[in-house]
Formats: sequence, C-alpha cells, structure tokens
Amino acid sequence: MKVLVTGGAGFIGSHLVDRLLADGHEVRVLDNLSTGKRENLALAAADPRLAFHHGSVLDDGVVAALMDGVETVYHLAAAVGVHHVVQNPIWTVVTNARGTEVVLHHAALRDARVVFASSSEVYGVSDALPFREDGPRVLGPTWVHRWSYATSKALDEHLCFGYADRGLSVSVVRYFNIFGPRMDPAGYGSVIARFLTQALGGTPLTVHGDGLQTRCFTYVADAVDATVRAATLPSALGQAINVGGGHETSIADLARAVLAVTGSSSPVTLVPYGDAFGANFGDTRRRVPDVRKARDLLGWEAAVSLEDGLRHTIAAQGGRT
Repeated sequence: MKVLVTGGAGFIGSHLVDRLLADGHEVRVLDNLSTGKRENLALAAADPRLAFHHGSVLDDGVVAALMDGVETVYHLAAAVGVHHVVQNPIWTVVTNARGTEVVLHHAALRDARVVFASSSEVYGVSDALPFREDGPRVLGPTWVHRWSYATSKALDEHLCFGYADRGLSVSVVRYFNIFGPRMDPAGYGSVIARFLTQALGGTPLTVHGDGLQTRCFTYVADAVDATVRAATLPSALGQAINVGGGHETSIADLARAVLAVTGSSSPVTLVPYGDAFGANFGDTRRRVPDVRKARDLLGWEAAVSLEDGLRHTIAAQGGRT
C-alpha cells in the first residue's frame, strides 16, 4: 500500500521506513530535518518506492498533497529532545499540537488510517505504577518547560480521540525510552546515545541527578514492530497502547551496562539537573509501563534485552555513535 511517514528521517521514523519498505510498501516521507537527518535514510535511499519530501507538518498544502492516495499515515514528526524542549517550549507546543491537527484533518478527509506516536512522558510524575493507559496523568507546573512536551503530546492524543469520535481510524502508541542505531545525543534517546558516545570516546559518563531514577528501555526494532501492528490490526483502533520493555533499569545501572558492553574504563560522574538543564527542571523518578494491553491487542512484547540492544547498536554503527 501507499503510506506516509511524517518525521521519517528521524531516529525511530527511519527504522520504520526501512521496515515498511521491507514489507513491500510505497513510502512517502515528510521531514523538515530540524532533528531528523537525511543520512538516516541512507539504506533506503536507493529504493524507488521511497519518496522523500523536505517540508513541515505545519504546512497545510504540503501535507494535503502528500496525503493524496495514501492509505496509512504514521505520524512521528514532533519536537523532541529534552534540551530542545527546555530551550524552546513554544516550538514544542506549536509543532506538536498544530502539526498533529493538520495531519489528522487531512487523513480524515481521505479516510486514511493513522498511527500517532505518543510518549510515556504523558504520565508525568504519576506514582500509579506501572503506568496503565487509563491511569492518571500528573504533571509539574506550567512554568517548568520540561512539561510542555508531555502537555503537547497529551493534546495530540485528545485530537486523535476527538477525530476517532468523528470516524477516523486512529491508534496511539506510547513509546517508552526507545534506543538503537541512529540515536542522537541531542535528540530522542539521548541518555543511551550520550553514554555510548562518552564510553567509546573514553570520557566520563555524565549521569544526571543521583542516577537512581529508573526507565524501561525498548529496542527500536521492537518498537517499530509494535507500531506496524498498531497500524494493521483492527483491535488497535481507537486505543492508546504502551510500547515498552519490561525490565526497569536505573540510570546508574544503565551506565554500568554501557561500560560493560563497550569495555570502557570511563568513570561515571554525577551532574546536578540544574547544571545540565537549568533551574526549575522537573523529572520523573520512575517510568514503568503496564504492557498487558500491547500483549492482548497487538500480540506484542519486547524481545530484545537492554544488553543485546546495546551490542546491536554498537555493531550497526561500526563501534561508534
């Protein structure tokens, strides 16, 4: 079929493009290259079924033109990266909320199916663990720019379900800390990308805060598989579904895992949040998904362990990040 991937030159988006081409689809990519990179599509560039368009999801005319004849839309284009979000909350909210409304509007006009890439950030600092899709969302104050990303993604989800009420075929996948080849130390997946760069470069691994905050890391191929299932299975329609690994890992333990896999002798250094992100930075202490819905509706669960994923990432990038 003909599909559109917004943000298809990004870290996750480019892996999704590779998978869709491998599955035999004709793929259109829309990316403004603000955080995406053309080189992320290097493996796919020679495929005649790939059409890359440099542009923005904020451009109504461009989105309308690319949507013609498309049966499925994977909407991954977004403002990402903690540093980017903290430094420019206006860009974050406008890009995410307005861009999603443009995509959903044109998908609805053409009766295309949509998968929206959301984030575990929408749960904020809730302590109702593990995070269930119908669980509470608890965010910090509005003057803490970190929460602009979580708020914008939640607004996007509201738009998705509002359009679903009007008949749009849409599903939401909430990604939990995706990692793998093509990560950007300044973009999505920054903590593992940063640790690998530091370990392989022989510089100290910088752990923010006390390192006891936890995450559940998910290898990118697993996340892509869940995303494709969400775009094709009837059971996913009208649903928000967590996509995450099942093993809770502290950031300090992550640093140790990176050192073990790389064989690096780099030291680990604790850096206060304020030094890394400025004053009034908020973070989530634990982020653990309830993945029963993914198992029940998608027949999916993460298959690649953190250690194996780190090895795959290093091997795919020739021992460098």
